[in-house]
Amino acid sequence: METGLNAFKEALHLKHVEVGEYSPLALAYIGDAVYELAIRTLVMNRGNMQVNKMHKKTANLVKADAQARFYLLLEEELTDAEKTAYRRGRNAKSFTMPKHATMKDYRMATGFEALMGYLYLTEQFDRMAELLGKGLEQMGELISL
Repeated sequence: METGLNAFKEALHLKHVEVGEYSPLALAYIGDAVYELAIRTLVMNRGNMQVNKMHKKTANLVKADAQARFYLLLEEELTDAEKTAYRRGRNAKSFTMPKHATMKDYRMATGFEALMGYLYLTEQFDRMAELLGKGLEQMGELISL
């Protein structure tokens, strides 16, 4: 029996798809889920608390302005391929309008989510963890959650 992501691939009969075949918004779609799962895991790991409090802490880190800030903290750390994934997401034409963010933050957040999707689908989990750790540390969130 496979372990990790390979277990899902096997059990769900997932086919291999080249990451470049996905649209930037598709990368952002999966990247949003991956990033939120990482943040929810971090929040839960801080100890048992009311679900409403966990939701508020998570929401503060996954909203568009926080993701835009996260990207700015990591920008200099990114490889050329990672910057390309980010730019593809940032420049994608979305038909969704931001509800609680500026258009600039919304586009940057979409780029950040596309970057997370790219790292996830190319199975660069160590790199994703490294970037998330650095960004959260710089934001002061590894200590204060």
